[in-house]
Amino acid sequence: MEIQNGWLTGVRRVVSPNRDARPADAAIDLLVIHGISLPPGEFGGPHIEALFTNTLNPAAHPYFAKACAAPVSSHVLIRRGGELIQFVPFHQRAWHAGASCFENRARCNDFSIGVEMEGADDLPYEDAQYRALAEVARALMRRYPGITPERIVGHSDIAPERKTDPGPHFDWPRLRALIAS
Repeated sequence: MEIQNGWLTGVRRVVSPNRDARPADAAIDLLVIHGISLPPGEFGGPHIEALFTNTLNPAAHPYFAKACAAPVSSHVLIRRGGELIQFVPFHQRAWHAGASCFENRARCNDFSIGVEMEGADDLPYEDAQYRALAEVARALMRRYPGITPERIVGHSDIAPERKTDPGPHFDWPRLRALIAS
């Protein structure tokens, strides 16, 4: 897997309008792993893509009005079967972390890449997702050497008072072993 002009090669693109320029002096040196399902606990539908492209109908499900409250995006989504979808080129800022802080640096969106795993805090992630995430992480680490295994964190690590994803079932040792292989 390679990165060309900010995009993963061979990956489906669904361009999100929810992005902007990073600060000129921002070095990309953090990878943030998220978990998402829309509606919560349901997988495989079109709703995540719709959320990231501002086309989610807030009346289609009681949870969607809350989800649509602010525009959000992620650089990459990894579906349950391992399918990768990229929404924002890596050199641009995706709106994934919200109010956040890592190593006393606020505004993690400025210097991080966000990857959403289709899942829920109370369920394990799939083998295909770990394999795909490891491949993406290795490509990002080649392109952005500031991203190291120690600088791959969960949303809960950078926003612990408001976020729990990717959740207690996320297997960090497994991911680190796959990245190293």
